[in-house]
Amino acid sequence: MSSFVEIKGVEKEFTLQNGSKNIVLKDIDLQIKSGSFVSLIGHSGCGKSTLLNIVAGLEQATRGQVQVDGQLVKRPDRDRMVVFQNYSLLPWLTAWENIALFVNKAMPRKSRQERNQIISSHLEMVGLQDAAQKKPGQLSGGMKQRVALARALAVQPKLLLLDEPFGALDALTRSSLQMELMRICDIAHITTIMVTHDVDEALLLSDQVVMLKNGPGATIGQILDVPFEHPRSVDLIDHPEYHLLRHELMQFLHDQEKAKPLQMLI
Repeated sequence: MSSFVEIKGVEKEFTLQNGSKNIVLKDIDLQIKSGSFVSLIGHSGCGKSTLLNIVAGLEQATRGQVQVDGQLVKRPDRDRMVVFQNYSLLPWLTAWENIALFVNKAMPRKSRQERNQIISSHLEMVGLQDAAQKKPGQLSGGMKQRVALARALAVQPKLLLLDEPFGALDALTRSSLQMELMRICDIAHITTIMVTHDVDEALLLSDQVVMLKNGPGATIGQILDVPFEHPRSVDLIDHPEYHLLRHELMQFLHDQEKAKPLQMLI
């Protein structure tokens, strides 16, 4: 069975103002199974978000290609929805209207009643049915991110892309939304790629953790399989194997940190 997401030989370089080339990613090959949750982790500047944007179609690879469900990615599309750290909600629209904007555009052939049902069910999915008529300025950070997540899922994408979605939240809200996201992904069986700096978040949510080496010209250094069955809970941190996996992840990041001074001299 072929992979749902196939990243083949992807490289990305930018041209600087002085005409020199900044190579961000090099020789990225990755296969992701349908329904799996994959996290991208590595030090700042290693190209995690750039790779996510290439999969989303927001940026074009300099070389190589990305396929999602057998289709070549050339531009953004509703089958790939992105949730950013900064929510990206329109402040003059209510939570309902922010979601409706996407649903109405993506599903023009559905009746108003069908579209309203989709919006309502996704607000309920993230526990915000009582906040439907509130604008972003009336919502907490965690509630805003729930709206952004409901908006992305409401258009029924094949692939959910998350760029540090909980990075700006306090620890308690972050933990709550991690569990919410895990529940939703398990129910919807949706394929997900997430950029994160948080080792524990990666291990809690992921089936695989893809570790990127330092840039420039970042490559995949290691892929860690996380074998725990779903559904998971925060009790996972008490599992002996969890600590072994966490140590392996931390060791990789530590080795990359030590390599930085040497890379700067090359």
